[in-house]
Amino acid sequence: MEFTLGELQVSSWESDLCGWNLKSKIMKSKINSPKAITLSIGILFAPAITFRLNGTYWNKDQKYSGEYTISKEGKNLILHSSSGTQIVPDHFTLTPENDETTNFDLLNVMIGINFHWQRTEDQKFKGTLKIMDEGKHLTAINILPLEDYLLSVISSEMSATSSLELLKAHAVISRSWLIAQKIKSEKLTDAYHSCIQDEQQYIRWYDREDHENFDVCADDHCQRYQGISKAYMPFVRQAIEATRGEILVYDGEICDARFSKCCGGVTEHFENTWEPVKHPYLTKVVDSDTQSSTPDLSQEENARKWILSIPDVFCNTRDKAVLSNVLNDYDQETQDFFRWQVSYTPPELSALITSRIGIDFGDIQSIEPVERGVSGRIIRLRIQGSKQDMIIGKELVIRKALSQSHLYSSAFIVETEKDTSGAITRFTLKGAGWGHGVGLCQIGAAVMSAKGYDYKQILSHYFPNTQLQTIENGELKMKKV
Repeated sequence: MEFTLGELQVSSWESDLCGWNLKSKIMKSKINSPKAITLSIGILFAPAITFRLNGTYWNKDQKYSGEYTISKEGKNLILHSSSGTQIVPDHFTLTPENDETTNFDLLNVMIGINFHWQRTEDQKFKGTLKIMDEGKHLTAINILPLEDYLLSVISSEMSATSSLELLKAHAVISRSWLIAQKIKSEKLTDAYHSCIQDEQQYIRWYDREDHENFDVCADDHCQRYQGISKAYMPFVRQAIEATRGEILVYDGEICDARFSKCCGGVTEHFENTWEPVKHPYLTKVVDSDTQSSTPDLSQEENARKWILSIPDVFCNTRDKAVLSNVLNDYDQETQDFFRWQVSYTPPELSALITSRIGIDFGDIQSIEPVERGVSGRIIRLRIQGSKQDMIIGKELVIRKALSQSHLYSSAFIVETEKDTSGAITRFTLKGAGWGHGVGLCQIGAAVMSAKGYDYKQILSHYFPNTQLQTIENGELKMKKV
């Protein structure tokens, strides 16, 4: 998973790449009981939204059931059905008559936005449906209790047949991240910029673009959420119930817990991927029970040796049984993510960068890492071309610029091939890992579980010096790890 703003929305704003002022958040507030916490999730963003109500839903004193399409005509939202049309208000909200027996379908939901597995599918949801006009598109939002949401997230992020200890660990970090985001989004603060752009550089991170009208999105850029479309296996329910209310805490604050598919052997600092704020529990961790340190991977030569090596770490596995615990059907289309390579001719690369981030470098002459993080991931990358010489970053911008979807990670080295005249004929990127590499490594955690580690040991490995606590009646309670 990638914890950034939904790519569909990012694309609509990027015509003015750095033209967005953001607000930082102060994270001090009373914590609600888990049973009382509800979440709003942005599911679908489209000019028109088609949905099917499987049972009775209410908007004020009017009853609805069956299939509808809602679109915008002029300044009005128009609800279309087999019986005709009606004007409905913005923030049109449909509440189920019975939470247990009714559900709704959203048609043509796009998943894996801008990743290589991007596709559309129909999805089924419980809870409340809200449709609102966000200007450039209509947005379908699902509102439901946190613990119900987690059932879907755990089943969507990985196989529902995963080991119980892996599912427990994932339940805790997903719950922690959600509550941390909700607290953050509810607090006012001072404005700040998430982007720096001038003639020399384009540096951007996406994490603090909190969705103004909902808590999180439903795709890989937040957490995968596919409603009740995915089957809830007994282990998933067991993991949720066994960890109900459990969260990770550091120094009295709920952890902004993160995870990615494969760290490549070393996890990355939070501030090297997102906003420049240090979280001591999101730090460098060698993904091994035998190796506690590595050479300084922020240094180019050390990073090169590391990326070209095949270290004995948890996430270095080809065990199909273990991988099937983490990789859902479309994820298994991905191969060789621990160590990988891609190759481009200079014209291919130039056209790709222009189409992906809107900067025309002309003929690409060189690609050089300027700054690396502790995992070897590139934070700032210099691209020299016949028209531009700029530095781009952070890691998601780099990954987006150099792939039709997203590079597996920004932990890569660049090798060039030249013809007899010295002209560059090909750039080859050789890389390590899949994702931003911050926090829990899903494949590494799956291997740990297979080796007999319990979920508390998995959490303490990836989130050092944290405490496992529970929320009871709005208060944090210590729980022995």
